[in-house]
Amino acid sequence: MSYFQFQDPWLFLLLSLIPFIIYRAFKYRPATLHYSSLDSLKTLRRKGTEWLTATPLILRCLAIALLVAALARPQEGHKSTEILSAGVDIILAIDTSGSMQTEDFEKNNQRVDRLTVVKDVVSEFIDSREFDRIGMVVFGNEAFTQCPLTLDHDILHAFVNKLQIGVAGDSTAIGTAIGISVKRLKDLKSKSKVIILLTDGRNNAGNITPFQAARIARTYGIKIYTVGVGTQGKAPFQVDTLFGKQTIFKRVAMDEASLKKIAKQTGGRYFRATDSDSLKQIYVQINSLEKSEVKWIDHSEYRELFPLFLIPALLLVLTETILSHTRLRRVP
Repeated sequence: MSYFQFQDPWLFLLLSLIPFIIYRAFKYRPATLHYSSLDSLKTLRRKGTEWLTATPLILRCLAIALLVAALARPQEGHKSTEILSAGVDIILAIDTSGSMQTEDFEKNNQRVDRLTVVKDVVSEFIDSREFDRIGMVVFGNEAFTQCPLTLDHDILHAFVNKLQIGVAGDSTAIGTAIGISVKRLKDLKSKSKVIILLTDGRNNAGNITPFQAARIARTYGIKIYTVGVGTQGKAPFQVDTLFGKQTIFKRVAMDEASLKKIAKQTGGRYFRATDSDSLKQIYVQINSLEKSEVKWIDHSEYRELFPLFLIPALLLVLTETILSHTRLRRVP
């Protein structure tokens, strides 16, 4: 990362001398000659040359400003960070099945579907894990890697923003989602490997059960935090009808017992979110549970730029001196 800075910026306080110099220049002007008639002198004055009398003062003020800037030690440099130890490797397994369109959450006092709130909260979580490699798996009928593990969180944010309900089907393959997540983490040599699995339903698709997948995760030292979102019982859905969008209520069910068992089996924890605030707090808790002990070294290289200010300042002083004693000399 390139940067520009002044090593001693406090020296710019010296610029307060410039108004004082201007004040003295106008208050204590040199003596003037008095004539009974100025008609003969007016014929010697050229139009548009009145401003020349202020030129030495302008040059002097500019020179002082440049000298102060040079004294403040302007520097141009390059800064880089060398990470000595990696943080936590995290896979975000996110349910995008049809039930995630249930509108039992609120955003800005308006009812929205579950996935909309999940995307906002997950984005905040990503921002809080600056030095962690994070990837994303989405699941419905099937599960697939939406984004591999990466330190480029801008790319990850882009994938989160593009999440859509039903992108992987309308059912819920929790076991398959854990299996794909384990595949991404199992061969990595990191101090801590974590899966954060978020769902609002029960496993009803896929060729592997959640418990089989959890046992495999435990074998590779992978911890699973499970997050159940949404209310139980009947919940509002938006559906298309001949009369436009209509709200209907359907019964939704979540297998909390299985989610608790998956988390306990791998040394993780189960959390339950019934609104936007509780979901945010869950990710804050997970963030505090999985601390990243990252060590890094900052490398800085810079070069002094004061000659770029000092040389013009000296030239201005020299010019002001020459003009004041030649072309713009005052009499007497």
